[in-house]
Amino acid sequence: MSKGSVRTFEFRDGKADPLGGAESMNMASFSLPQGSYTTLRTYGGRRVLRLGQHLRRLEESVELQGQAGGIRDDEARRALAEALLAEGRAESRVRLTFAPPRLFAAVEEFVPFESRAYTEGVACLTVDVQRRNPRAKDTRFIATSSETYRALPTGVNEGLLVADDGSLLEGLSSNFFAVVRGALRTERARVLLGVTRSLVLEVAAGAMPIEETAIHREDLPGIAECFLTSVSREVLPVVRIDGRDVGDGGPGPKTREIMGRFAALVETEAEALF
Repeated sequence: MSKGSVRTFEFRDGKADPLGGAESMNMASFSLPQGSYTTLRTYGGRRVLRLGQHLRRLEESVELQGQAGGIRDDEARRALAEALLAEGRAESRVRLTFAPPRLFAAVEEFVPFESRAYTEGVACLTVDVQRRNPRAKDTRFIATSSETYRALPTGVNEGLLVADDGSLLEGLSSNFFAVVRGALRTERARVLLGVTRSLVLEVAAGAMPIEETAIHREDLPGIAECFLTSVSREVLPVVRIDGRDVGDGGPGPKTREIMGRFAALVETEAEALF
């Protein structure tokens, strides 16, 4: 295996050609051409969730950046299976990068968050950072997010991006949801429409009303519960923002219900690549 904890592959005609190793996922990304990226993880080492949706996200993001290109789903699926088999990890985290016409995958071991993060919740901090193009998952934002993460205090899981009007938009690498007066609220117009975000909206539709509008800083005292969503976090309860408790300071019942519904969806829909 190449030196480093992350191995990078280029996908060509359904094959995964190894390019080399890197010490981190971000270092692997910095070595690749500028383009769009998306992240996914395995379940049981060989199952993935909504791969086709991830590939469409890559295509849409490069189009928003003024590029054009398409991805053959069958070839990408075969190449990803080859890369995962070559690595042989119990669980993998994969960052796909699309720089038309080239498609790359950086693969590392997937290490889940500690279980107490889900039973006790995590803390977030608002940060004055915004994306250049909020709908495009642009590799150029990786450097900005990395620098911001390094500046977060110990014990803070995520930085929440705040718009000029005080709206809480999303996390540096996550989407943000809040429960307010029995409804689930999340920004839509000015955020990345993450794959996990869309899945959470699917499972939440049967649990509570959904309002795709932003939460403002001034609304924070009235939030009953909130949580983050991302491929690595899945549904992660947030119990403090900017040092102030959310609700009663613990994961709320609606959040726990969404967590259970999401776990059931994964069990039903994650598909085997090999």
